[in-house]
Amino acid sequence: MKLKSILIIFAIFLASSCSLAEDKSLREMFQNNEAVIYSVNIRTFNANDTNGNGIIDFSLGETSGSFINAIDRLDEIKGLGINTLHLLPITPVGKIKALGTAGSLYALSDFTNINPQLSDPQSELHIKEQVKLFINECHKRGIKVIVDLPSCGAYDLFINRPELFVTNEDGTPYVPADWADVRLFKVPDNNTLFNSDIFYLHKFFISFVQSLGADGIRADVATIKPYIFWKELIKFAREKNPNFLFLAEASESWTKPASDKAYFTDYKKLLEAGFDGYYGDYFDLKNWNSMTDLKNSIETREKFLKKYSQKKSVIGSFETHDEKSPLLVGGENYSKIIIWLNSTLPLNPYYVDGFLQADDYIYPYSNKKASQTFTDDEYYYVHQGQIDIFNFSRKPGSDNNILINEQKLAMDLRQNCHDIITKGKFIPLPSDNDNIFAYQRTYNKNSVVIIINRNLANSQDVKINIKNLNKNSDIKFIKDKEDKTLIQSTFRAKMKPAEIVVFTIKQLKK
Repeated sequence: MKLKSILIIFAIFLASSCSLAEDKSLREMFQNNEAVIYSVNIRTFNANDTNGNGIIDFSLGETSGSFINAIDRLDEIKGLGINTLHLLPITPVGKIKALGTAGSLYALSDFTNINPQLSDPQSELHIKEQVKLFINECHKRGIKVIVDLPSCGAYDLFINRPELFVTNEDGTPYVPADWADVRLFKVPDNNTLFNSDIFYLHKFFISFVQSLGADGIRADVATIKPYIFWKELIKFAREKNPNFLFLAEASESWTKPASDKAYFTDYKKLLEAGFDGYYGDYFDLKNWNSMTDLKNSIETREKFLKKYSQKKSVIGSFETHDEKSPLLVGGENYSKIIIWLNSTLPLNPYYVDGFLQADDYIYPYSNKKASQTFTDDEYYYVHQGQIDIFNFSRKPGSDNNILINEQKLAMDLRQNCHDIITKGKFIPLPSDNDNIFAYQRTYNKNSVVIIINRNLANSQDVKINIKNLNKNSDIKFIKDKEDKTLIQSTFRAKMKPAEIVVFTIKQLKK
């Protein structure tokens, strides 16, 4: 066969291989721990704050984030190893009894439209077409899209549709937990489900986001709706798209209703209803000081998830938009630990916009009176230390690239050792120091070994036995080889505070 013919055949093979990879559904990717998820608030994602005060001053020609200008950041995000975007709510927001000068993203005022705040006023396209264009540009780059489904409604929606809400004895709408700017939906029971307007509106929402080209939804506080509600809604969605992803905001640590008058459906029942995954308890990392904590969390969850006939998984919820910035919890070193845990544990990595760019989400305008507001709140309301979802504010990030560089190193490992990370067995490594996180991911005689000093303040002496290591093994250090000794099957070191060691092993014995 001539060389030219061989090259043509090889090119066709590569093209078909790439096509197959791109055609893999988000649901399949998630089930196989292949989704690397990045959560974004389109309203701030590519906002242009030219005077640097943190707030978008429209009178000065500054622009907030939109679906059109968000396209400009997609190549940057792709370069961080991200293959899935989680869009925080894109539905219209309430303006009455609101929090913040733009309104909370989670104060849903309309199931049937797109938030006009996210439109580019210079575009000739209708906002729905702008969303479709954005999602199409994501798909061109191999990036899937999850759309957030808020759990509660804004006061504005209560005024227009009071029958949708739980009310107090005096007829006022019920405020769940301490969520002051939203009201609790009246969720139907088994007998009234199919005649329920609230169920119909959720079905409309699902059809709407599917028509935009989205690959799945993330259900905000999924626990406050009953099993039958989700079972029928997921069945409805999957009749149209069998591979449509459902991610539940739920966790093993959530054991009580969010509010007295709210339903409570635990994560097990949500998975039975058809959800593909949930949050796990990784946001408890700040309280974990030992390998025993990590080991128990992983092994208990893996054993539990094997009970389901359909594959289920979790996200690396070490940091979410509801959690305080890891930089405030433990600084850069703690944030690096999160990156490596996210990248190497049996889960789908998850990041919030700004985290990798070393944003601490401290906003100087917090709780100050606003010069301009678009709601009935005259103050810049924020949750300090968390990404701003209440105002027209700056693009998340900073000039610090340390975490971006760490992410690229971790993603290179994840890509080069894809099968090990996504299919490999999780093996806790015996150690003489429980302050050390030490584990091995092993698949087809190859391994990735991760050793982390969880102690952020003190160095730790450590001795760890590596599994199945022999003299013929090919060892390659990915991170921090200096002053480390690996003799036969034993790793010895004095690890600095929060130090991370990563290496690969090939040619393992059986």
